[in-house]
Amino acid sequence: MIKASAGGGGRGLRVVRSNEELLENMEVAAREAQASFGDGSVFIEKYIERPHHIEFQILGDRHGNIIHLGERDCSIQRRHQKLIEIAPSLVLTPTLRADMGKAAVDIAQAVNYDNAGTVEFLLDQEGKFYFIEMNPRLQVEHTVTEQITAIDIVRNQIKIAAGLPLSIQQEDVILQGHAIQCRINAEDPKNNFLPCTGTVTAYFSPGGIGVRIDGAVYKDYTVPPYYDALLAKLTVRGRTWEEAVSRMRRSLEEYVLRGVKTTIPFMETIMQEPDFIAGRFDTSYLDTHPELYSYHEFEQPEDLVLALSAAIAAYEGL
Repeated sequence: MIKASAGGGGRGLRVVRSNEELLENMEVAAREAQASFGDGSVFIEKYIERPHHIEFQILGDRHGNIIHLGERDCSIQRRHQKLIEIAPSLVLTPTLRADMGKAAVDIAQAVNYDNAGTVEFLLDQEGKFYFIEMNPRLQVEHTVTEQITAIDIVRNQIKIAAGLPLSIQQEDVILQGHAIQCRINAEDPKNNFLPCTGTVTAYFSPGGIGVRIDGAVYKDYTVPPYYDALLAKLTVRGRTWEEAVSRMRRSLEEYVLRGVKTTIPFMETIMQEPDFIAGRFDTSYLDTHPELYSYHEFEQPEDLVLALSAAIAAYEGL
């Protein structure tokens, strides 16, 4: 695998399977890295086939205390960029969780880390794990960890920055239930996830027990072409994996966001796919399930919505 040394989010990354592909892909990766990060340097590492992308949430203070808050499985990706995150992982045994958690803490301790952060690994089919990188910041998917630990990561990050010691010890971290986050992006999955711009003409977000929305989109919001396509993060929690999947499916069905194409109908299709429901997925999931892109797009015209609302109001007024 060729990777941009200053990169992230899948940019400047190319998989090479033969000597013939090496030179061409080195040049392509370097150009993409230069355009994206202002640094065209790249490096080469071992490529792991069909791994799980597992990351551990870290909290470390300025007094030498470092703990982890369990793991997230971020394997459902397109072009090495995450779309769906779950916690905890469905494939980690208690022993493997302990080993990977210790490795994450050891990595953070080796650099005297203080802050919230994430240590990322690839887990192969034989249960061997490989360090990818450490992100010294709060990540998009931190919400699933908050949902299963009841620990406010942002609050702890602020306390750490103020120089306060952690008030949580490793034994205080208990993982309860399951959580899923779907990234609601202004993208067209049927068109290679092409970013979409425009004005949001209707907006209604789901709610209820175990449903969380993080976002800033609203009716008449203009989606600009200058930034990341992420509009909102939909996170749900359930007592079991099955309950979490069911709750996410219901929430996506209720989510109304019109005016631009989004990943909502694509996510809804995934929540009904048998392999996903059974927990049979890795980083190759979208490539091996092309039928997911055949979802039905239901775009109800605005004037029809208004006409139906008027008819209902008139009927109830009789």
